[in-house]
Amino acid sequence: MGYGAGGFLVVVGLVLALAVQDAVEGVDLVMIGWIMTIVGVVLLLLTALTLNRRNGASSVQTTTHADGSVTERRSSTEI
Repeated sequence: MGYGAGGFLVVVGLVLALAVQDAVEGVDLVMIGWIMTIVGVVLLLLTALTLNRRNGASSVQTTTHADGSVTERRSSTEI
């Protein structure tokens, strides 16, 4: 879904929660607005986490030998 869907849910949710004064029988627009806002924020956070995770993980293994020399081994793993 991405940043666009999360941002859309946040904006529409805040408009419903804070700006709409109309009433619909049997529907609490303020509560629906807050729920949409929370879902939008969670979606934005999950999108940010998954996009950062796609880059993969990397590690460096450093070995110091008895003669004082140092060897580094780098590895990366894509998720």
